[in-house]
Amino acid sequence: MKRIGVMLVLLLAVGSAASAAPAPWYKWRSKLSGAVVCEQVMNGDDGWVKIDGPFKDAHCTKRA
Repeated sequence: MKRIGVMLVLLLAVGSAASAAPAPWYKWRSKLSGAVVCEQVMNGDDGWVKIDGPFKDAHCTKRA
């Protein structure tokens, strides 16, 4: 019985890992300079505004 429980936990763990996807990419514009960059997240700085996205690639060309 314990063996079935272990197998069930392993099966669920593998199934959830297989459905994981990478984070989407977004276009961000600087409030200060107007520069546009393609990033997944902008941390710590309030000087950026998300302007477009999500995208599948790091060049922000393929729509998600």
